[in-house]
Amino acid sequence: MDKRVEILNKLRELMKEAGVTYYYVTTADYHGSEYVNDFFKEREFLSGFTGSNGNLLVGQDFAGLWTDGRYFIQAEKELQGSEIALYRMGEEGVPTVNEFLKCHCKDGDVIGFDGRTISLQFGKDLQKKLGEGITLADQQDLADALWENRPSMPCEPLVCFPEEIYGASLAEKLEQVRAEMKKENCQSFVSSKLDDNMWLLNLRGSDVECNPVALSYVVVTEVEAYFFVQDSAMTPVAKERLDNYHIHIKPYEDIMTFLESEVIPKNVLVDQYSCSFTFYRILEKSHSVKVASSPIVLLKGVKNPVELQHMEQVYLEDSAALTKFICYMKTKADIPSMNEYTAAMLLDDYRRALPEFQDLSFPTISGFKENAAMMHYEATADNAKRLEREGMLLVDSGGQYPGGTTDVTRTFALGPVDTTIKEHFTLVAKGMLALTHAKFLYGCTGRNVDILARQPLWERGIDYKCGTGHGVGYDLNVHEGPQNIRWKFLPEMKEAVLEPGMVVTNEPGVYIEGSHGIRTENVMVVKTLEKNGDGQFLGFDTLTYVPIDRELIIPELLGEIGREQLNEYHKQVYDKISPYLSREEKDWLQEATAPIL
Repeated sequence: MDKRVEILNKLRELMKEAGVTYYYVTTADYHGSEYVNDFFKEREFLSGFTGSNGNLLVGQDFAGLWTDGRYFIQAEKELQGSEIALYRMGEEGVPTVNEFLKCHCKDGDVIGFDGRTISLQFGKDLQKKLGEGITLADQQDLADALWENRPSMPCEPLVCFPEEIYGASLAEKLEQVRAEMKKENCQSFVSSKLDDNMWLLNLRGSDVECNPVALSYVVVTEVEAYFFVQDSAMTPVAKERLDNYHIHIKPYEDIMTFLESEVIPKNVLVDQYSCSFTFYRILEKSHSVKVASSPIVLLKGVKNPVELQHMEQVYLEDSAALTKFICYMKTKADIPSMNEYTAAMLLDDYRRALPEFQDLSFPTISGFKENAAMMHYEATADNAKRLEREGMLLVDSGGQYPGGTTDVTRTFALGPVDTTIKEHFTLVAKGMLALTHAKFLYGCTGRNVDILARQPLWERGIDYKCGTGHGVGYDLNVHEGPQNIRWKFLPEMKEAVLEPGMVVTNEPGVYIEGSHGIRTENVMVVKTLEKNGDGQFLGFDTLTYVPIDRELIIPELLGEIGREQLNEYHKQVYDKISPYLSREEKDWLQEATAPIL
């Protein structure tokens, strides 16, 4: 019997003892994070699914996992033998978790979950859908009793870089947040989101792999600010900075007691996505709670001139590291002796050689041939596919630096590639370049421009089951809101106007199960163009400068405009990146970026 089946059966016994009809486990930690520390990976422990988004629902005779299009192929493979059904979120006829429960629950049933890992938005929606006859038991962490060797709660020292690199002081950011609180007619704000807290306090941490954040909460009132963090995370330098700004430092575990106290003014603002359902239930007992988007999200999402200046330099050096890797793989590497994992480790080493490198921004994705069709595939030393001098390798990677966070994907040939795959590659490049050159009016969201990247593929009846772009942090999370580029929004997603200074990825792709995967990804920043009687026009500036494999381009399919755009981009790549390369690498890059006629 599969070990997961045994664990789920033990979980069902605990559910019976607790009077729980269905038990729900999310991906998130206590802060609504997308990427979490191992301590919080209960869903992975119970199901074996390792993706960054997936929620598990268990009943006495049922178990189902919901995940999005990035992970359909991966989840199907990883769930084999577990008896857990896969629910493909967003697909026609597939119910949401809440819709499923509404159809299957009856009066008297109890839905159990750890309310600290459930957003108040999800909890309130579930409460509304199920009605008063169903009980929501939010104090249940049943899986903890089954997890014999559960990792310990992370607690790493806080990191303090000079405030000058952030372009705004802690005091200035507090002033901005309080101004937004006033607009919402609130006298206090409870912030749970880890990257929001780090942004506000100009601090960084390392409690989550590849995400420079510390487990923490922040409470801001009209005159005071409180920082809840684990005692051993506090360093003398961090304490001095916080003391200078009169920030009250409190133990991390005291947050719920604090929320129940009279210290917080009655009108309190909480974020609908990151505030937990348990916190909301505590606050609503004695406070007037305003549920809205965190004021920090937009403030953080629009990068200031200092941040953008640092990011431009960071992206040049990071782009050069990836370019060096591609050059080596195409010209020198003993490919038959390598596999996906060793290729990823080699790319990581190129980044680690950069002077200001801190960490990866996510574990490097290295997928060869059919494995590249799994969007967030991660090769390991034990399961990596051996490389060959044929087909394509997809590498999606990035780094964390004091001056920014990077994210870039390139797919390139290791040898002969058939014509159909080259067609797909060319269409992806054509869409990526079209979006790069978008010109649009202020007020547009990512929904309005997404079509530019997808159109060449849609004309061939091809789509990719994910968004085209997401926001990127500033030495923070590689996935950041509120901005994104997509045509289809799930209920928990925000749709935000594209503002000058927002940084966003541009990454169309093709994913053919069992055959190949292609993604070409650059990072762009929204810029201001002309303003006239028709309104304020905006466009994009590119931050990423890495060659796109000309061997895989079919010129006539790219079209005249596409060729001009690619040639222009490749000229910029050579001009900007060649100063960072050796003579031999420059010669290769010159050929790799030569104009396509």
